[in-house]
Amino acid sequence: MPISELHVVRVFVGEDGEHGNPLGVFLDGASVPDGDRQPIAHELGFAETVFVDHAARGELRIFTPNMELPLAGHPLVGTSWLLARQGLGVATLRPPAGEVATWSEDGTIWIRGRPEWSPPFELRELASAAEVDAHPLPGPESMFEVWAWSDRDSGRVRARVFPGEAGIDEDEATGSAAMMLVAELGRPITIDQGGGSLILARPGPDGTAEVGGRTEHVSAEPYEWRSG
Repeated sequence: MPISELHVVRVFVGEDGEHGNPLGVFLDGASVPDGDRQPIAHELGFAETVFVDHAARGELRIFTPNMELPLAGHPLVGTSWLLARQGLGVATLRPPAGEVATWSEDGTIWIRGRPEWSPPFELRELASAAEVDAHPLPGPESMFEVWAWSDRDSGRVRARVFPGEAGIDEDEATGSAAMMLVAELGRPITIDQGGGSLILARPGPDGTAEVGGRTEHVSAEPYEWRSG
């Protein structure tokens, strides 16, 4: 059976260095046939798995356990960080949706893309952070974010995201939903999501949105899969 190296990172880690959304990345993704990628992502069970097809050009594809996505925030932030860590840093990532700028700023990796490229999350504002915390897990047909201001003056938001259609009951940190929310609000925000993840978001030029956060490396190990 073929073997590739699987990197696992945590993206949008909290201020204490904990939490963050686990991400699987194959930097040698071009060696994995198209037909094997969705089964691998399903088997791994991460919210997203990235296959880097050409590191120097930033070309990559993103898979949830159930589907391929044209754009997703935490995979792009995490892959940008990992490429830089490996000495392969790029200024532009190229997922199927289009070109996404990426850069480091004060130790934080940022990306800039168009919010309309994000998966079609419905944004539901609730009255308080406590209501967000108390929201029950919805069914597998869900595709929405619940959010509320925890401190409107400072731009602090509490959020939870339920991408059931993508095969994920609840996402720990969701950069694409953050892009949609910051575009709707039109002001910089800091998002506390999941068990303790932290996402920075702000409007970008020409209708774009920017999201940033910290990434931590977890492991790099050989991964064997059954082709075909």
